[in-house]
Amino acid sequence: MSSRHHIDNFMRGRIIGKIEEGRKITDVAREFDIAHSVVARLWKSFKTTGMCSRRHGGGRVRSTTPAEDRYIVLSAKRDRCTTAQQVANQFLAASGKQISRKTVTRRLRGGGLYARRPVVCVPLNRQHHTARLQWCREHHIWTEQDWACVLFSDESRFSLSSDCRRQLIWRESGTAYRPENIQGKDRYPTCSIMVWAGIMINDRTRLHVVANVTMTRQQYIDGVLLPYDHLFRGAVDIEGIQRLVWPARAPDLNPIENVWDALGRQVAGRNYPPTNKNTLILDLTEEWDKLPQQLLDNVVQSMVRRVECCITLHGGHIPY
Repeated sequence: MSSRHHIDNFMRGRIIGKIEEGRKITDVAREFDIAHSVVARLWKSFKTTGMCSRRHGGGRVRSTTPAEDRYIVLSAKRDRCTTAQQVANQFLAASGKQISRKTVTRRLRGGGLYARRPVVCVPLNRQHHTARLQWCREHHIWTEQDWACVLFSDESRFSLSSDCRRQLIWRESGTAYRPENIQGKDRYPTCSIMVWAGIMINDRTRLHVVANVTMTRQQYIDGVLLPYDHLFRGAVDIEGIQRLVWPARAPDLNPIENVWDALGRQVAGRNYPPTNKNTLILDLTEEWDKLPQQLLDNVVQSMVRRVECCITLHGGHIPY
């Protein structure tokens, strides 16, 4: 049975040549596995026009001009949180021409803009950028063995209701961490708990739940560090531990942030998600103990790359 498919100009020439040699249209159609009617129309068109190439039809006229296409792209770049429908409304107000939301989407894709979720991070000012960059330059010479002697600790907040992050922005491919594509966010949802933990090569602390209070320095020492002083290699007492100065507002430099992300995904993926604070604490504790140590080791060993990435970005945000 013949199949219908696109015929390029080279094949059209071959078909015309076969017929000019005296072959029948039926035999040529069978040889090229093309419908008889297609070959017949091609031969008739050749006899009429003397050309075997396909004439390109005019097609549907574009609803926007190249200048209007650039205006649509610039409108999305000025406010990257705007929707395609809002851009269409702005275009109508500016030009008096009605276009659809799908037309806006096609024009933005033609301009290299795609709807993606923005990177969410803490806001940084000039002082934060400077401090981050200076800290990374000071630790640029550290090796994986140096970072293996560090206990990375941090607290994190987990909630029963997660941020769906359904808002999209328009951005070019590979530009997720440019300043115009990042949204600062400090708020936490309600009905949540605060936990603390520490990781290092070949070991970890238990998951410590902070019960409705802010963790003070003494609580941190008495309730967290002292029970786990075995993690500090060669440390005899808590006073012998050297503190690593950390730049302000630099959670993305701390590799434990990747572990919090993995922990949250594990809890969200359970067959029976938590429904209250007690089950949330229980699920977090169970999933924390189940996390493979190799995962923790890998994120600690990534500190060399993190420092280099921060220097490359001149103190900007880096991927978790």
